[in-house]
Amino acid sequence: MALIVIVFLAFFLAAALVLFAIAGRRTEEGQQALSRLQKMSLPQSVDVADSLDLRRVEHSSGLPWLDRLMDRLAISQRCQLLLYQADVPWTAAKLLLISVVIGCCGAALVYLRTWAIFAAIMFGALAACGPYLYVVYKRNSRFDKMRLYLPEALDLITAAIRAGHSFSSAMGMAAKESPEPVRREFRQSFDEQNFGLELRLALLNLAHRVPIHDIRIMVTAVLIQNETGGNLAEILDKVAYLIREDFRLQRQVKVHTAQGRLTGWILSLLPPILGFLLYLVRPEHMSVLWTRSIGRTMLYTGMALTLLGILVIRKIIRIQV
Repeated sequence: MALIVIVFLAFFLAAALVLFAIAGRRTEEGQQALSRLQKMSLPQSVDVADSLDLRRVEHSSGLPWLDRLMDRLAISQRCQLLLYQADVPWTAAKLLLISVVIGCCGAALVYLRTWAIFAAIMFGALAACGPYLYVVYKRNSRFDKMRLYLPEALDLITAAIRAGHSFSSAMGMAAKESPEPVRREFRQSFDEQNFGLELRLALLNLAHRVPIHDIRIMVTAVLIQNETGGNLAEILDKVAYLIREDFRLQRQVKVHTAQGRLTGWILSLLPPILGFLLYLVRPEHMSVLWTRSIGRTMLYTGMALTLLGILVIRKIIRIQV
């Protein structure tokens, strides 16, 4: 009965995903219009109460009940901001459905092969985390590019300010010359100011969209100079130097912890890969791990100890500078 229920749920969620994709399909003109609106929209911080909200309420999953559920759980906006930061063209509902379908299908396949409910649930949970981990990886990669190209953009802004331009127009010029993702974020802040949003709120929105330490340093320096006065070009020069040195220090830390990170990856991936290969060679020997009670105990204990080792190694190699 449990097998029938798991298989039914897997096929039901797969069919729901297909219906979701069909219902969420738009025409090419509609997609272009939505793309333009998204460039002008802004995932603003809820702390800024007096800011100009250019966003629109969007229910784009094609499943109204799912949209209502995500709004009730207050996860739709957080997921949408995460997808925006990762530059992944998904919706929050699509991310949720893909995760659920992958998790249920993975759990069903493991259960059909091993008949171990706990192992199937664990594998399904790990598989369901796959899309989210992919989005987080894309987000971190985009932020790394932002840290890499931000000092060059600040140099362009400094040169424009010394040539007589205002900070807003200098940011617009830097947006034209800078590579992605600096170009997109600076262009959005420049467009917000053109639509009437004051400089303070535009910069706070930039810090909210890109919550990295370097952007916060730049925003804080510009806001303090805007309130107290001073040579903005010289301040941005020092900020660019500080960001470069911080980026160089972070790279040195990664070099010194490379061996520890490699050890962590090897110790984490070796047991499942080796177990899978041994199962392909001698399935009757490896099946003891889930067909007998002592084997299941050893399997669950090994999984717990592997997870504990991953957490310990991660704590060791994470150096805050």
